Amino acid sequence: MSEVVVVGAGPTGLLLAGDLAEAGIAVTVLERRDGSVSNLSRAFGVHARTLEQLDARGLADQLVPMGAALRRVRLFERVEVDLGTLPSRYPYLLITPQYNVERLLLDRALKAGVEIIYDAEVLEVGQDAIGVTVTTAHGAHRAAYAVGADGFHSSVRRALGQPFPGKSVLKSIMLADVRVAEQPAELLTVNGVGDAFAFIAPFGDGYYRVFAWDRRHSVPDDAPLALDEVRDVARRALGTDFGMHDARWLSRFHSDERQVPHYRIGRVFLAGDAAHVHSPAGGQGMNTGLQDAANLAWKLAAVLRGAPDALLDTYHTERHPVGRSVLRSSGAIIRAAMIESAAGRAVRGFAARRALSVPKVREKVTGQLSGIGYHYPAPHGAHELTGTRASDVPLAGGGRLYEALRDRRFVLIGDADVTGRQDRINVVAPAVPGGPLVLVRPDGYVGWAGTDTTGLGQALDALLGPVGSHQTGRP
Repeated sequence: MSEVVVVGAGPTGLLLAGDLAEAGIAVTVLERRDGSVSNLSRAFGVHARTLEQLDARGLADQLVPMGAALRRVRLFERVEVDLGTLPSRYPYLLITPQYNVERLLLDRALKAGVEIIYDAEVLEVGQDAIGVTVTTAHGAHRAAYAVGADGFHSSVRRALGQPFPGKSVLKSIMLADVRVAEQPAELLTVNGVGDAFAFIAPFGDGYYRVFAWDRRHSVPDDAPLALDEVRDVARRALGTDFGMHDARWLSRFHSDERQVPHYRIGRVFLAGDAAHVHSPAGGQGMNTGLQDAANLAWKLAAVLRGAPDALLDTYHTERHPVGRSVLRSSGAIIRAAMIESAAGRAVRGFAARRALSVPKVREKVTGQLSGIGYHYPAPHGAHELTGTRASDVPLAGGGRLYEALRDRRFVLIGDADVTGRQDRINVVAPAVPGGPLVLVRPDGYVGWAGTDTTGLGQALDALLGPVGSHQTGRP
């Protein structure tokens, strides 16, 4: 019997399940698809913070060669965001299709022992004081907790009766996978001219993914789409259609801005697109979902092994504000790109370039876009590092912090007595001594810091449970 049922075998669900399994938690993943990894995904960029998370799982070195590094991201016209100055091992946006990420996470999850059941669409979700029952056409699955990571049309969210407030931002966005006669000069080409918007990025296999939107022609998602329509919009937005031909796939979709009020509903949690959706501007969708999974996984593992249940409430308090921020920032980008008048576009460009010339503004924008700028709330009186993203510091004797995180344990940078918790805390020495004691959570954020061990025991009890509290979470 599983301790956690994860619904959805996309990147969010697979990272979550893999983390849990590597932490010794029995996990079952239910997926309504047939088991094939689709190449029709919309995500094309892996941001710095996500690459850091993948590094902490030993996957970044495999993924990076599958893509191309983009250090300057163009938002529209001559407005660019420079990611090359990010204080990260990965100061760029990695352009690679979502299915490359998904394949790596799938292989990892299977090697860790995750059970994946395909063709298993969720029909009902019920819960009581000790567990959750997730019912599919093939039977019921019982666990201590369940996570809905099943996308925009989440069956889990609907079964729970949860609202998904928001609105459609762009309707009738065109998608096309094409070959081109003329290779774009830039790795990622994007621009909006008021009544037309287009984006083009490489798959890496000779095909390019095109997003195109026409203000003058809004039709239902199921309306027929011909390549000539995509070409026309690309020429208006980009000045050329690059000789697009041999389309292997054409479709339409609409872009929504929505977020559930609560990420936790009793013993059930929502993550990724099941919890929040927003415009594709900035390429933050998949990345935000993966960060959700990284945040929730270690907390579920800790509570199933004796940590206080209140730890699970922090998933909502930490991740809901981030989802809201991404929704607002991506919405601001797409609205700016869609300004219709020439005068408005001129003001847009001037204002954006002027703002990005201010160091603090530039740092905030790059931090939000890349994900490395987010931090979580800290208790009153906590050390200033608490809740912040942990930098990948070198360790004494060689190695880095994010390499030390690969066994899914906490890492304590410094010297302190962790008797009774040695199996859950890896104590390491920094290459440069003299700094504060820092307790790094498995998701790469600082859970506690201090100049001495005062308060460390209390923090460990809150994050891991008292010594000797190890228990199984099976209902």
